[in-house]
Amino acid sequence: MSYRRSGFGIGLNLALAAAATVIIASAAWAHEETQPAPAAGKAEAERSVAADEPEAREHVGVRLVMPMMNSERGMRLFAGMGCVACHAVNGVGGHRARNLDAHTMEPVMNPFDFFAKMWAMAPIMIEAQEEAAGHQFLFTGEELADIIAFVHDDEQQHEFTEALIPPEIMKMMYHIHGGEPAHREELDHDHGD
Repeated sequence: MSYRRSGFGIGLNLALAAAATVIIASAAWAHEETQPAPAAGKAEAERSVAADEPEAREHVGVRLVMPMMNSERGMRLFAGMGCVACHAVNGVGGHRARNLDAHTMEPVMNPFDFFAKMWAMAPIMIEAQEEAAGHQFLFTGEELADIIAFVHDDEQQHEFTEALIPPEIMKMMYHIHGGEPAHREELDHDHGD
């Protein structure tokens, strides 16, 4: 199941595309208008840019690629990379950190804000990983994007079960919680029943 299927997913992908366009345009403008120059040759570099010399325009600027977010891959990463050891989703997972049920999230979220929140908690997460698993889990940008997609996809989260958690991650979860973590109820969700 692709995260793009839901209205939220489409909106998030459009928001990411718009953000990328703004960032690329800003980077190109910044490159053209304010190229960094060596301290000794700053005035010369400014004259070169102002004169529109071909050498100054050779570099196009920074190109950013926004990954396609896939919540199904994110679900498997959430389980396999240890996120579930501390965070519960759909009532499954640890209770050391906050639940990450999609329906409790802001209806529209900038993924970079989510990254920023993760970054703020990075020292705590790394310490827990090293203590329980003996190493830090490393993620690619695409993997993080997929995990964020999963965390914000209520439909995909309802497919998340304990059966998806690898044995080594279950062991890590038990270590962090000093025994088997109790299951928690999914938070404040009206299933429309």
